[in-house]
Amino acid sequence: MGRHFLFRLAFAGALLPGLAAAAPAPDTLTDSLRINGQKVPVESVSDTPLDGIYHVELKGGESFYANADGSYFVVGDLYHNEGDKLTNLSEQEKNQERAEALADVPDSERAIYRGVDEPRATVTVFTDTSCPYCTRLHESIPELNERGIEVDYLAFPRGGMQSAAARVMQQAWCSDNVSEALSQAFDDETLSAGAGCDNPVAKQHQLGLELGVKGTPAIVLPDGTMVPGFVPPERLAAMLGLDS
Repeated sequence: MGRHFLFRLAFAGALLPGLAAAAPAPDTLTDSLRINGQKVPVESVSDTPLDGIYHVELKGGESFYANADGSYFVVGDLYHNEGDKLTNLSEQEKNQERAEALADVPDSERAIYRGVDEPRATVTVFTDTSCPYCTRLHESIPELNERGIEVDYLAFPRGGMQSAAARVMQQAWCSDNVSEALSQAFDDETLSAGAGCDNPVAKQHQLGLELGVKGTPAIVLPDGTMVPGFVPPERLAAMLGLDS
């Protein structure tokens, strides 16, 4: 833990007496929170384990902690320190939100790669066909499937929706067999399908931004934990508890 983290904790601790004394009124935060005199769009306000402190999430995805009337903010993660275990409660909440959001994505909008046997675990991967480490992960899918890991792809063109990769992935999702088309794209083959059909690439890209994807591949475990970058099959299996 660095000095910046310790400063956050010290700052939060200095505020706690005043925050705890405030009357809980999260509706005030939802309806009339202002920063620098400007009303801010609040998505949700939820309780925390600390009396008088609320978790505020804005519609743009930013979040922070505030007292009941929004006169004090604490920016950073909230930790639970008990015994010999330090738990990042903020990250736990983000994981749950990711898992719930991905559960709403239907199979019909995913590119699904599974082996012949029933999968023991499923990971969701935000991918980009122009990304070298995404290609490396794609090449490891047969081994992942052998280990009982299903891989579900969602599109995340790193260069945005105007990039060449975005068009290629739109072509893949417009193909009769999305998984087969994506494999061809990873092999640098030209896809024959057009990109003008009603496809979910832009929606998936936006979802990735909202869930905190900053690069590809971004692997999301079943509990919502996000693992950035390429992970070797044996290590991913161990993360999923499948190493035995």
